[in-house]
Amino acid sequence: MRRGARILKRVSLYFAVATLGFVVGVVGLYIAWVRGGPPVEVWHTAELAAEFTTENADDVRSFEDYLQLEQSLFEQLDDTVYAHTRTGPAFDLARYSSGSSADPRGHVPDWNRSFELPADQPTGGVLLLHGMSDSPYSLRALGESLNEHGYRVVGLRMPGHGTAPSGLTSVRWEDMAAAVRLGMSHLGSVLGSKPIHIAGYSTGAALALTYVLDCLDGNAAPMPASVILISPAIGVTPAATLASWKGSLARLPGLEKLAWTPILPEFDPYKYNSFAINAGDQVHRLTRSVKGRIERRGTSAPIDDFPPTLAFLSTVDATVSADAVIDNLLEHLAVGRNELVLFDINRSSVKSTVLVSDPGPLTERLMASGTLPFHLTLITNESAESARLVSRRKAPHSADSVEEHLSHAWPRGVFSLSHVALPFPPDDPIYGKRRFASAEFLHLGQMDVQGERGLLKFPSDWLLRLRYNPFYDLLETRVIGWLDETGNRSTASSPRDDSQE
Repeated sequence: MRRGARILKRVSLYFAVATLGFVVGVVGLYIAWVRGGPPVEVWHTAELAAEFTTENADDVRSFEDYLQLEQSLFEQLDDTVYAHTRTGPAFDLARYSSGSSADPRGHVPDWNRSFELPADQPTGGVLLLHGMSDSPYSLRALGESLNEHGYRVVGLRMPGHGTAPSGLTSVRWEDMAAAVRLGMSHLGSVLGSKPIHIAGYSTGAALALTYVLDCLDGNAAPMPASVILISPAIGVTPAATLASWKGSLARLPGLEKLAWTPILPEFDPYKYNSFAINAGDQVHRLTRSVKGRIERRGTSAPIDDFPPTLAFLSTVDATVSADAVIDNLLEHLAVGRNELVLFDINRSSVKSTVLVSDPGPLTERLMASGTLPFHLTLITNESAESARLVSRRKAPHSADSVEEHLSHAWPRGVFSLSHVALPFPPDDPIYGKRRFASAEFLHLGQMDVQGERGLLKFPSDWLLRLRYNPFYDLLETRVIGWLDETGNRSTASSPRDDSQE
């Protein structure tokens, strides 16, 4: 028995040593692979101390204070990044090369910064919240249109954004949530009792929901009259759970690249191409917080005091899912006050046999369901042989839909929308369908290019992904109608106080 125990102990020791050696070897190979990739540049490491955080929130009490701090931040960006980046024709695609085609600073306004569009006699106000690694430019078109319809609009630059990718290595979602409270408080102070709405794109949608939940908890004001969500990041991303340990290792000398996934050339003037591990971790933490708070509030009964909510989503989205939007949000809200608009894939150009996952079963299940507590609109092909579109809309707790033929059709060669496409119109000067003759920036929208792989500086999947929404006007029209409707309802249900306007 003793001899058998010694043998077993020895085998166990050998196995443990072999396992440890295997793990160390794998980690070593992974670190060697990471270190062999593209170099870390100054825009990946620059520390911009003038950024807004919850730590300096006591000194930044108003939106005006926020803008002043933002001015200092961009001056710091000039000194620490632009001043140390080479210039000349060879760097014409470099965002941080002064005077390059990708340098956003020579354009007025610089849509990397927070902006405000006033109105002489405002109907109400709207706060616009962009997504992770984006900038206020992503909601520029919607903001300008809302302003033309009488709304005072604030496009908020989130902390860590619009400057250098290094901002995403330390930003926390709580910093962004604090900035949102400043933006809504500002609109409340200048608009008084007029309805104020909040619209968020991607991670900005999760921040909009966080603000509403803070209002319900009595920790923020004013409560928005309605909520608009575009490509909302509500579901928890499983891969983000691995982010924390990689971010910790990145603090060790020589392992700085572990803070990124991936490191890419920065040629986009209004969006970071390199993505920080910490950014994914913050999205995971934020969406987990939103999901938990909504579940706790909606456990026993629907959340009756949640503002009317309108969500837009592509049925295929590499970042978020329709199931998450429904299960984590809409199923918990009061019946009849909310709506989900789904953009289907182009069923006249792509067959299910070539798809990794066909959203058809999802849309069929949703359209057949008679238990959904929200309005559902599906934008899809009128038939499998036609690129023309129809809208199929059904009421809450109904399986019957009303079909409307639309004056829209899928563009040739486009088989679906994408997560990043929804807020951009086809005529967007940077991400749109075609380059304008007067455009000064490099056109980053639809590129019909074919040739040998590895020749272009753009990643192949970046070229494939649709960057604009061919049906943007449907989204914009529905948003304006929604805001007018919910704003009028809000005004009618509450006493006015014109002395604050």
